Amino acid sequence: FLLASPSRGCIPVQKPSPASLGGAHPAETLGRTVLAGWGNSVPRMLALCLLSLAWLSEGSQRSEPMFVAVTHRLLPPDYDSNPTQLNYGVAVTDLDADGDFEVVVAGYNGPNLVLKYDKARGRLVNVAEDERGSPYYALRDRQGHAIGVTACDIDGDGREEIYFLNTNNAFSGMATYTDKLFKLRNGRWEDLLSDEVNRDVASRFAGRSVACVDRTGSGRYSIYIANYASGNVGPHALIEMDVAASDPARGVVVLVDVAAKAGVSKYTGGRGVAVGPILSDSASDIFCGNENSPNFLFHNWGDGTYRDVAAAVGLDDPYQHGRGVALADFNRDGRVDIVYGNWNGPHRLYLQSGAPGRVRFRDIATPKFSMPSPVRTVIAADFDNDQELEVFFNNIAYRGSSANRLFRLIRREHSDPIVEELNPGDALEPEGRGTGGAVTDFDGDGMLDLILSHGESMAQPISIFKGTQGTSNNWLRVIPRTRFGAFARGAKVVLFTRRSGAHLRIIDGGSGYLCEMEPVAHFGLGHDEASSLEVTWPDGRVVARAVASSETNSVLEVPYPLDTEEPLVPAPLECGQGFSQHKNGRCVDMDECTKFPFVCPRDKPICINTYGGYRCRSNKRCSRGFEPNEDGTACVAQVAFFGGYPSAGSWPGLPYSALLPLVLGLCLCLYAL
Repeated sequence: FLLASPSRGCIPVQKPSPASLGGAHPAETLGRTVLAGWGNSVPRMLALCLLSLAWLSEGSQRSEPMFVAVTHRLLPPDYDSNPTQLNYGVAVTDLDADGDFEVVVAGYNGPNLVLKYDKARGRLVNVAEDERGSPYYALRDRQGHAIGVTACDIDGDGREEIYFLNTNNAFSGMATYTDKLFKLRNGRWEDLLSDEVNRDVASRFAGRSVACVDRTGSGRYSIYIANYASGNVGPHALIEMDVAASDPARGVVVLVDVAAKAGVSKYTGGRGVAVGPILSDSASDIFCGNENSPNFLFHNWGDGTYRDVAAAVGLDDPYQHGRGVALADFNRDGRVDIVYGNWNGPHRLYLQSGAPGRVRFRDIATPKFSMPSPVRTVIAADFDNDQELEVFFNNIAYRGSSANRLFRLIRREHSDPIVEELNPGDALEPEGRGTGGAVTDFDGDGMLDLILSHGESMAQPISIFKGTQGTSNNWLRVIPRTRFGAFARGAKVVLFTRRSGAHLRIIDGGSGYLCEMEPVAHFGLGHDEASSLEVTWPDGRVVARAVASSETNSVLEVPYPLDTEEPLVPAPLECGQGFSQHKNGRCVDMDECTKFPFVCPRDKPICINTYGGYRCRSNKRCSRGFEPNEDGTACVAQVAFFGGYPSAGSWPGLPYSALLPLVLGLCLCLYAL
């Protein structure tokens, strides 16, 4: 681009790429370039103020559109498959066990939809026809006014059941119509909650999101129901099969609410739910974003019982109103991070750090990222397969236009990711009444497709979008299975690559808002190749296997490891840069500081091992009660811990990365004046 100079006309300036910055902010490099180009011909005040403004800015939005609308081709609006109605939650599952995914959409003032990709016609069709002879007919359930939907295997038969959270027009407290839990039985989908043995279990409370939790690692899932309480009416519920009282082979599934026993029976305005090993190594934890009350982070104690530690780790966010949420590892340090949106409040981008028992979450959201909006679903995925994750905010046009937003998080070594705003293209939808969304790969080309539902204040059809960038990049999709053969929701998948280290994905049992993402770990590889992968199930079982070059750009299914299948001698694996194979067969982080004692230079002699790498810092000496910061450039106060998790009040609110540009810019302007 060009910058105007009074003495030299227009100066061409090359915008630096993140890789060339060496950790510097793009605006910092831009400022140096501007000053060098203008020399001394411009008053110092103007130059310094320009530098400070450039530093304070987060960069302009990338102009290349990420998505193009393909609704007209894949799902043209019509009465049968894409009616113009109020829709809400979206879940991705395989209802007919043919290996292809279906998309289940919760219909509010119309029928629920089951969208299946017809390969011959190259489009989606609704198989839940308005025909009583159809096995899917009961799923339509027009009377339910469904809002949330999830799918998982609750009885261990290897197929997923479908749970619809029905509000029946009630905002909170009691509803007049129960939720539905559908199972394929007798050749058709039937509601288990209508069985005589389960009538007392059926929820009659208004709620929002539902999610699937394998709380004990059995391979059988519980349904977590984020009800919206009114006073002491409508606590959160956790419904699962009573194994002792059930006989699934004969179609008898007895359900029981174990929320009180598990420690999650809370009264609050429940909203978004995400499920995965957030704090645990393998067991499924539950994050619940709430309205009018603090968030929950239920930590699994390993026996299927939970304790809320949100305040202790700094995730309670008590004065905001949570909506959509997603789990991801944004800085590739092997830890699960959390991104979520607050309704017309600051959106959060929390990175996890600290040792077990000393965990904290630190919000690194930039001003643009955190900018309040009427947000609904939040999705974290690699839409262009370039190895960097994007975060999609699906907004609802509430009291005016509110466009959807898209950000890319660019990983940096030993520093927080760069947050870059992208152009969503056709997925901008400024007048869209966004209520739900999910991603999957309909046509098997390795590019994630985005499906968005609309409703609440205006009936609108469903929208489908396809990515336009990164079509030549490599990719890999991994589908873990439970011991019963169903999708292993809550599993953790780590992919080791030849050049870019380890990448982590969670098969989330919830995610989004009112929604459930596909049960797939989708990895964009760019021009890199995978060398091996590791799957961890909620019960702690682990499988590590090599990935051949021929398996690039394919879908890999990973079965649950049976005892008879475990090899006596682990197969050799190529773990990639920064990792090595342990004697147990798994790829583990290599401790470069121990293996190479003199790896650090003299001016920064202290070596600190990191996930997949290391960093060096100066030998800073601090007074009692203080400790060196991560770079060893300053002393910071030590945080006192007295067992368990630290108090929430011990964590700083605003990250240093946000304070530095603000303070520097202010100082520069004052100096110039």
